[in-house]
Amino acid sequence: MPPRANLTTVREGLLPIFQESYRDLRPRAPIPEISVQFFPFANVNNTIRLREGKLLVRLSDLLEGAPESVLRSIAHILLAKMYRKPIDRAFATRYRKYISSHYMSSKAHLVRQMRGRKRIDTHRGRVYDLNQLFDDLNLRFFFGLLARPNLTWSQNHARNSLGHYDPAHNIIVVSRVFDHPRVPRYAVEYIVYHEMLHLKFPVKLRGSRRCVHSREFQAEEKLFPHLDQAKLFLNRGEYGWSSIGAADGVAAAHAATAGIHSTLMLYLPRRSRKYVLEMFSYVKQ
Repeated sequence: MPPRANLTTVREGLLPIFQESYRDLRPRAPIPEISVQFFPFANVNNTIRLREGKLLVRLSDLLEGAPESVLRSIAHILLAKMYRKPIDRAFATRYRKYISSHYMSSKAHLVRQMRGRKRIDTHRGRVYDLNQLFDDLNLRFFFGLLARPNLTWSQNHARNSLGHYDPAHNIIVVSRVFDHPRVPRYAVEYIVYHEMLHLKFPVKLRGSRRCVHSREFQAEEKLFPHLDQAKLFLNRGEYGWSSIGAADGVAAAHAATAGIHSTLMLYLPRRSRKYVLEMFSYVKQ
């Protein structure tokens, strides 16, 4: 999809904002050629790339009407990520507070529904049926009161995500790598249970910060009877999880000690120079 418009014509003075931010971060380096464009992302994403000495910046078109202070925050954060400089907390807080506002959250949710594409494969796996797991957990822990969303195994053997709940499309996705006879049932149940808690306890805002795992969320998570075993299995491969791999035709995942996060992510050593943080992506090529 082509970019919607060039920011140098849509928003007068935006290019100087990026040039000034560059000068603040790298006072002795010559300012490279900078291209800034609005782009119809499916979320509030902002990207920066360094290609052949030129900085290519794409900002979400949802930010066309953002105040100058927010745009300065975006410029600072993107450039700081690009050149591995410390991010000023004031800029980070200002941006997070703006995109976390009810107005922006509502717009982003609607845009994700309209533009986002969610590929649904099947809830039936070779070993586990996600619908059956959901229904069983629903009766055991939620009195059968949770409406069942769409559930699907991922289309590929994702190594960096255990699973996630997407509220915009009302779907729970679990990595297909866990649909394997050597993965214990309690491990898959825990992944589904964790995402079911996101159904019950949606993300809330506390000031400028998003509260993904509230105290209530964490308290109910502890009710899962095999919590410690499941986390040990998923984090350390204690039960042979890390050995599921080439011999079985399944991509193996090795969890970092950071553990399980809001979307049950496994943070892996990356070969590519690509990072995602707070709805920003940074690519150096």
